[in-house]
Amino acid sequence: MTELLSQSLFFEIAALLVLAAVVGFIGHLLRQPLIVSFIAVGIIAGPSALNLTQSSEKIAVLSELGIAVLLFLVGLKLDVKLIKSLGAVALSTGLGQVAFTAAIGFLLCLGLGYDLIASLYIAVALTFSSTIIIVKLLSDKHEVDSLHGQIALGFLIVQDIVVVLAMIALSAIGLGTQSDALWRDVGGVFIAGGVMLIAVMLFIRFVATPLTETLARRPELLLLFAVAQAAAFAALSEYLGFGKELGGLLAGISLASTPYREAVAARLAPLRDFLLLFFFIALGSKLQLDHIGAATISAIVLSLFVLIGNPLIVMAIMGVMGYRKRTGFLAGLTVAQISEFSLIFMAMGVTLGHVDSEALGLVTLVGLITIAVSTYMITYSHELYRVFEPFLSSFERAGAPSETAQPDAHGQKRYDALIFGLGRYGEAIASRLEKGRQRVLCVDFNPSAVKAWQSHGGHAIYGDVTDPEFVDALPLSGADWVISAIADQDSGVTHDDVRLTVIAAVRQTGFKGRIAIRSRRPADRDILVAHGADIVLEPFQDAADRAVELLQSHVRPLRFEPVDTDQQKELRE
Repeated sequence: MTELLSQSLFFEIAALLVLAAVVGFIGHLLRQPLIVSFIAVGIIAGPSALNLTQSSEKIAVLSELGIAVLLFLVGLKLDVKLIKSLGAVALSTGLGQVAFTAAIGFLLCLGLGYDLIASLYIAVALTFSSTIIIVKLLSDKHEVDSLHGQIALGFLIVQDIVVVLAMIALSAIGLGTQSDALWRDVGGVFIAGGVMLIAVMLFIRFVATPLTETLARRPELLLLFAVAQAAAFAALSEYLGFGKELGGLLAGISLASTPYREAVAARLAPLRDFLLLFFFIALGSKLQLDHIGAATISAIVLSLFVLIGNPLIVMAIMGVMGYRKRTGFLAGLTVAQISEFSLIFMAMGVTLGHVDSEALGLVTLVGLITIAVSTYMITYSHELYRVFEPFLSSFERAGAPSETAQPDAHGQKRYDALIFGLGRYGEAIASRLEKGRQRVLCVDFNPSAVKAWQSHGGHAIYGDVTDPEFVDALPLSGADWVISAIADQDSGVTHDDVRLTVIAAVRQTGFKGRIAIRSRRPADRDILVAHGADIVLEPFQDAADRAVELLQSHVRPLRFEPVDTDQQKELRE
């Protein structure tokens, strides 16, 4: 088997895909998150199990392309103005988390009996969180656009920069580079980053829109250009000393202002999911389970620190900066794991002779535990918040001054309808109701969507409608309708369906009006009505019904009178 794999790359890829399909199907039957199944595929296919990954370099290329596409899609959805407004909290949270995690982790490692150098290496490795896994989970939950999602993305970028600097310093130590040369290398990285940012801004200002307008005449060419841009920016960023993640993100931002970003994102999503499979396979091939040894107790202690301590650190920093406990909690959960870069960092230490394989095995086991557990924590973040919410009051300043989630001056008025979700469907409903002189308040957890609606004179506030406290503070008194235009999932109604959460949260306030819920699946209608919805909106079906009504109202009655030749000429002309 191994000989056949080494001789045929196609056979190797086919075997990996079959394994992924089987494990993914089993995970689906067991109702496990897909990322957990992907991690299991990587471990099973890795050298510690079936050893299917003979062509590790080629698999790594597919993995890196998947990373570039993933971050490109995230960049497509980023609002440059919002990045500026969240820069302070991203920088403070990112640097604060790295500093506190490293300091506390260092003391823990000393207490566990590791020497100074090993403790320092392990503590630094614990500060890195996996951008790829976090972004994938947030994308699957449609929370990249949320406030906590964008703050998390911001401090992950800060972490990535710290990773780069740590790698540069470690390489310099390994090569015996003097301190002045090290500072020149660090300075060169920042200068190159500044030049790259300026180039991206010029591209956005003068090139992006006219170029994509030309390419959009051939959709396949636009898709090819998008992938090429993601790969080129990622490669350039890595060459300049930054990671591929930052390059892919900048590539997406460079096209985020164009009118074709949604079309590009829709076409690239399946390619992203396919390529990311190879990221997890490549990650599994790096997990040397035979190095784990007797590090189980230490790994459990450090894993608990990462799973509990890191979120608490982020919550504390965000609370001091004036963010709500809910935002801090949801953002904090995203750092409850260590990164694939942690393993690379430790492997460099082993190569340099600074640490032994036991320390690498310890970090490997911490990685396995924290990545697996944090996947569930992020997937079920809202359910966890409801459990821990009574104990989190100390993490929130009075009034939460840094958030716009509280009702503004409009929030005290009476509204005829409240609309949850400012996507295209929600905006269309809101604009038509306002044209009919209805007073409408829109709610969305994407700050840029809220600002855009407000800029057109509409009433909108930021907030998460799955938060019962937030819903209870909304001006529901006197409203006739609550309309949820939030997109539903393809899987149908589940126990944690956001639509059921919205219905329950609204009804718990004592709301006496009517609730309309959006659904793409006719099969969900009865379930939603049984849980308290008065009307189920089916966008495609409703649009088709309305189209038929319009067509029938404009049908000209057939006539059977004889038509002479001149009339026939006129009709033909």
